[in-house]
Amino acid sequence: MADFDQQRTQASQYFRNLQDRICAELAVVDGGPGFKEDSWQRPGGGGGRSRVLVDGGVFEKAGVNFSEVFGQMAPDFARQLPGEGADFTATGVSLVLHPRNPMAPTVHANFRFLTKGDQAWFGGGADLTPYYPYREDVIHFHKTWKAVCSRHPAPVDYAKFKNWCDEYFFLAHRQEPRGVGGIFFDYLEGEFDSLFVFIRACGDAFLDAYLPIIKRRMNEPYTEAQRHFQEYRRGRYVEFNLIYDRGTIFGLKTGGGGSSRF
Repeated sequence: MADFDQQRTQASQYFRNLQDRICAELAVVDGGPGFKEDSWQRPGGGGGRSRVLVDGGVFEKAGVNFSEVFGQMAPDFARQLPGEGADFTATGVSLVLHPRNPMAPTVHANFRFLTKGDQAWFGGGADLTPYYPYREDVIHFHKTWKAVCSRHPAPVDYAKFKNWCDEYFFLAHRQEPRGVGGIFFDYLEGEFDSLFVFIRACGDAFLDAYLPIIKRRMNEPYTEAQRHFQEYRRGRYVEFNLIYDRGTIFGLKTGGGGSSRF
């Protein structure tokens, strides 16, 4: 367990720094009031930093959140996850960015490290949700994540993670995808140092994957009808988060273990 403590500390320090870097870059692009921070504590152990930008120059609402929590899961939920017992730790960063301009896509990403009993694993990914897709944007997003994955050995597998993303971000009750995909992975176990290098590469690549797209689209002209369609499609986004999202479920089941969703 001592090794897990050290690993969690390493992961937590990286995720805190990643939150700082992403918020700083997004604030420059947005040019508005910047992020407001709400630090919170979880009664059962741990806490986090929620950072939200509202009514900015580019982003209508954006959240970039860090959490590090620990304690005991409810027995029924503990049985659904790997590892013995109910003791757990979880740390990670999660973000959702909603631009005001409907020509610019919403993006989501999260990267996390969890332990439970005698097991530890990484999870995460990033996915893009355009309202009016541009082929070059979709290609850029996917090529960025493929390049990241290609530099790392198994169990990292771009084709698997891409397919997993397509399958996961799918509204089964409507038989439609949430967006155009990206990568998604969970229960990624193995040699910690090697996997942590991959997770850091993913976190570091997020801005490369998204900033060129938002900079291309944030000043595109649009109509009120297109704005209305954007709001309509955001309803689908909410549906997914309330019904299927693992982070939302984890947070509800652990009393704050997941990050806010928008």
